[in-house]
Amino acid sequence: MDFSAPENFINRELSWLEFNRRVLEEAQDASQPLMERVKFLSIFSSNLDEFFEIRVAGIKQQIESGKADAGPDDIPPVELFSQIQKVAHELSATQYKLWNDEILPLLAQQNIHIHEIGELTDANAKWAHEYFRNEVFPVLTPLAVDASHPFPQVLNKSHNIIVRARRPGEEEPLYAIVQVPRVVPRLISLPRGKGDAEPWDYIYLASLIKHHIGELFPGLVLEGVHAFRVTRNSDLYIDEEEAENLLRTIEQELRRTNKNKVVRIEVENDCPAELQWLLMETFKLTEADVYRLDGPLSMTHLMPLIANDAFAKLRDRPFVPSHDPALPPHADVLEVMRKQDVLLHHPYQTFDTVVDLVERAAKDPQVLAIKMTLYRTSGDSPIVRALSDAAMAGKQVMSIIEVKARFDEANNIQWAKQLEDAGVHVVYGVLGLKTHCKLLLIVRRDEDRIRHYVHLGTGNYHPRTARIYTDLSLMTTNPEVTQEVATLFNTLTGLAEYPGFKRLLVAPFDLCRRFKQLIARERDHALAGRPARIIVKLNSLVDEELITALYEASSAGVQIDLIVRGICCLRPMVPNVSENIRVISIVGRFLEHSRIYYFANDGAPEVYLGSADWMPRNLYRRVEVAFPIDDTKLCKEIVDDILPAFLNDRVKARELQADGSYVRLHPRPGEQPSQAQLYFRERARSMIAKKKPESPALRLVPIQRPAEAA
Repeated sequence: MDFSAPENFINRELSWLEFNRRVLEEAQDASQPLMERVKFLSIFSSNLDEFFEIRVAGIKQQIESGKADAGPDDIPPVELFSQIQKVAHELSATQYKLWNDEILPLLAQQNIHIHEIGELTDANAKWAHEYFRNEVFPVLTPLAVDASHPFPQVLNKSHNIIVRARRPGEEEPLYAIVQVPRVVPRLISLPRGKGDAEPWDYIYLASLIKHHIGELFPGLVLEGVHAFRVTRNSDLYIDEEEAENLLRTIEQELRRTNKNKVVRIEVENDCPAELQWLLMETFKLTEADVYRLDGPLSMTHLMPLIANDAFAKLRDRPFVPSHDPALPPHADVLEVMRKQDVLLHHPYQTFDTVVDLVERAAKDPQVLAIKMTLYRTSGDSPIVRALSDAAMAGKQVMSIIEVKARFDEANNIQWAKQLEDAGVHVVYGVLGLKTHCKLLLIVRRDEDRIRHYVHLGTGNYHPRTARIYTDLSLMTTNPEVTQEVATLFNTLTGLAEYPGFKRLLVAPFDLCRRFKQLIARERDHALAGRPARIIVKLNSLVDEELITALYEASSAGVQIDLIVRGICCLRPMVPNVSENIRVISIVGRFLEHSRIYYFANDGAPEVYLGSADWMPRNLYRRVEVAFPIDDTKLCKEIVDDILPAFLNDRVKARELQADGSYVRLHPRPGEQPSQAQLYFRERARSMIAKKKPESPALRLVPIQRPAEAA
């Protein structure tokens, strides 16, 4: 059996589009609170932006260069680009139909209105004009486009207005571009009365500018005013071996992204063909690259609606994370860690515990050193402040900051400079690799000896995203694990070769090889007639070697459950290849971000957590760490409680079919709805009351065929 045959793989880009379709389905779900539906529309738009900036841009580069990299599915770039555009146009049309036909009327029912300028009352129209004159007009700059004025540099993802005009008595058309300023809110709230029954009225900034744009062109006759938006290739191209100063090189490259090639144009639905063709010719694009939108050019700017506290009743009920029973408020986290390992499940259990660990270490006079990786963190990070305070207090503090973290490059450069100013030893990653692992090491002089305190996680040290991303944290003083973490830090910051570890799996050195060994062991158990089971939870599954290893295990009889939120290139339910593999995706209120790797091992289960998805970039181009859960109680919690909740979800789970589509699961007849994220929320609340809700038993959920799943 040729497990590596192209028909056994789903294309990565098409799989990602199916993931974004699941995000859009959350916006379509009428059972969701209204503002949650608006939020998912915004997320859908943001996701699609990044997809075009990085993935579509890369495919277009392949086509232009003639260097095809079809991948294991063997779809040529030209054909793939055509399929992507077909699906992307269809999803975009679905999004705007939902917005116009359903969301806007529902907002109106709640007395929330988004107006065109011509619909405003006289009083609101007067206010809007004054707002334009005082707040908007001063920052607008009309830029002519003619023989002596080339088409201006249009910023990535900026809103712009193209104007067609002429002088009175002349036939020759004139063209100009006006950029919609980023310093003014894209969604403007109009004045409202004091009563609760007063409506909430909004206008789009672009609509306001279009309506009054004639004031920028006195004496001209305006014949066409239309908004457009461009998306540019935003991948950074950095030769680290040639970069004498990596920080400066990245800063320069960030500035260049606004000059990179345009890969998509979005225009208003009523934009005439003449102006559309002018834009296509200017940016060297085809009609397939143009998206005609019946509504706002981007729904990422709807946040004023989503964040307005006046609409709290239209959002999910606020969730307040609990404290782990082992770490009640005001507990000494270092003292607890000396006694036992602690497993935290975020956001159900508060991330403040991790912040408290860093802050306590910074203030503790017995702490000698702190070492930490930072891939992403928040704008006003308490962790950055704590590291700075520790360094200024004379402790040895080192931070590996990944300045190449996509779309967070500028933020990370800022924090790197701040930490260096405070005396922190800052290391800018490892040459040729991204440092994506989540490690914290605290060295403390305890009464009995110098001890290592370690935090390992599946998610970033980002207090804000920790409220909406699901992740797992292990806090431990286990000597075997902590010593390997200490050695790994020295390996990453010094000149030593990777020594190899017993407990940690580390990419790009041995993580993939050891995962393949664990899969092969389950395969051998199955071939010998012993129970064999694999459960893996990931964000993405792309790597051909690991997928092939899973196919081999499945064919040997291993029961395999994969919980893959996003991209999944493995094709399940293929006879003699993957008929023992089930793949589900859970998209819900929180972003599923934890990575869990479970191997039954003939009754002696091994469970690892980690930062790595099973993608080539994670396995070979990043520093990633998977770490074991040795504590019997914590291992049992994952195996008997956390994983079953995911596997039994029949509310937010969709099951991947052999054709690459997903089918939403529903409770079977007579079965109570089971929803993982809701269960974990109730579980966290009940732990405070020391009464845990009933947990589903760990079992292999039967593979559902489309007819059964529906």
